[in-house]
Amino acid sequence: MVQAHVIRFIPPYRAEEVSTPHYHDVDFQMVYVLKGWYKTEFEGEGVHTLYAGSCWIQPPKIKHSVLGYSDDCELLEIVLPAEFETVTLAK
Repeated sequence: MVQAHVIRFIPPYRAEEVSTPHYHDVDFQMVYVLKGWYKTEFEGEGVHTLYAGSCWIQPPKIKHSVLGYSDDCELLEIVLPAEFETVTLAK
């Protein structure tokens, strides 16, 4: 099964709470920014700031970190499989 859900971030951004490097054990992951902006760093791809209307396909198991987001940030995320593991990595 596939899962689609909206992620609403809780302001304010606190790096110590959400910026831990991690990856998702998925076969497919698409993210669309509904509102605000979102800043992330992908292993081998660098830092990206994405704004409302931005969309990306996140490669399976790519290591990444959340570097910031606006107080009103909302993302639509579609993942396959619907149930998956998030693996936390050492900083």
